[in-house]
Amino acid sequence: MTEKALRLGTRRSKLAMAQSGQVADAVRRVTGRPVELVEITTHGDVSREHLTQIGGTGVFVTALRDALVGGEVDFAVHSLKDLPTTQPGELVLAAVPVREDPRDVIVARDALKFTDLPRGARIGTGAPRRMAQLNAYARAHGLDIETVPIRGNVDTRIGFVRDGELDAVVLAAAGLNRIGRIDEVTDFLSVDTVLPAPGQGALAIECTADAADLVAALGELDDPLTRAAVTAERSLLAALEAGCSAPVGALADLVADGQIVKEMRLRGVVGTTDGTRMVQLSTTGPVPRTHDQAMALGRDLATEMLNQGAAGLMGERAH
Repeated sequence: MTEKALRLGTRRSKLAMAQSGQVADAVRRVTGRPVELVEITTHGDVSREHLTQIGGTGVFVTALRDALVGGEVDFAVHSLKDLPTTQPGELVLAAVPVREDPRDVIVARDALKFTDLPRGARIGTGAPRRMAQLNAYARAHGLDIETVPIRGNVDTRIGFVRDGELDAVVLAAAGLNRIGRIDEVTDFLSVDTVLPAPGQGALAIECTADAADLVAALGELDDPLTRAAVTAERSLLAALEAGCSAPVGALADLVADGQIVKEMRLRGVVGTTDGTRMVQLSTTGPVPRTHDQAMALGRDLATEMLNQGAAGLMGERAH
């Protein structure tokens, strides 16, 4: 008798379906069980408002979590950067697989690079984090750009460039990789120019805490180094008390000497969306071996950033 299929809850977007399909294949390999995708519409998918207005954090996640708790699905796949930093007690983050490229990228007209865009170039992005850092970089390097708030899926955003409404849009490399459209990128933004969102490029596989066998099976897909990195990044975000709509960037990466991983470096940035004021700091320490060590790495850097005035740069969300 064949085992009952595992039900994987996913958003309906092309990107969500692509990344959930990849996870489904991996789960089939480790469990030997069939996996079926269950499409769920979230508030973030149907609302036309900007993410900052509908509350930012959690808008793509709540409906999936409700389906998990309600027993409609067995596990769910999220983009980790969409997850609120507080984890509900009845759910467990069973796996954080190996991270994709965390960088932001530009898709610009005429195959232009960011620094080659004409004066007054209009660059579309829905993220205050990207606006803050692009504007700060432009200001420091004598570039003249205008950041324009946009929403929509990848097709919609790239369409703004194709039809001449915008000169460029900023997207995540990971998403374009997962849907096979990375060749449309005209420039990869160095993390020295724009730090990604905390958790960007990583996926979160979540299930109910009482499903012990499933938790164990999904755990085989976990990458400890990716988990340590994103835990540190999200700890920084939580300690700054910022939702995912706040202009916070963070990236933890490994410092290696040849093949030997020596340390983990965590960088954080927060700034006003016009790029006039920024607090950007980094710290380097031993690679965290436990959840608590990774949390401490983020918390300690956040404390330093707050001491340098970070809270005042996050608008009314920083209370």
